[in-house]
Amino acid sequence: MRLTEAGVKISLFTLRVESTTAPEFIDITDRVNDFVRQSDIRNGMALVFSKHTTVAITIQENEPLLLGDMANMLERLSPRKADYRHNDFSVRTVNMHEDECPNGHSHCQHLVLGTSETLPVVDGDMVLGQFQRVFAVELDAEKASQVDRRDVLVQIMGV
Repeated sequence: MRLTEAGVKISLFTLRVESTTAPEFIDITDRVNDFVRQSDIRNGMALVFSKHTTVAITIQENEPLLLGDMANMLERLSPRKADYRHNDFSVRTVNMHEDECPNGHSHCQHLVLGTSETLPVVDGDMVLGQFQRVFAVELDAEKASQVDRRDVLVQIMGV
């Protein structure tokens, strides 16, 4: 934990997310709230940030039929089998590595969901609506099957 000149405390945690498929909605709410409690910050905000361009962060309801509907919507929006220039390794030259996989659809789906969410912290707990949960959303099935390191940063700031 760090204390700034104004007396604001800042705590940073790393949450390892494991996935097996895509899209996969992984409820991380309880783990994030555990970090909030560990931070000893009573009032402020918690930033939940994905370090990956194919893992999104979103707030939604954890209801199985709805999660299926959202997965179907993402597939209709950016189908896995569609043509993406990002997947044409014969012409793509930027941000390539040895294990490159065709995942243009994952990046396009990420655009809709986003990289982070900021939640209020009041009296030492995150404030969420009755059915709201925080999700890390795995969008790249190949990365999920490789058990790549998927890290989410949780930064809590306040007093």
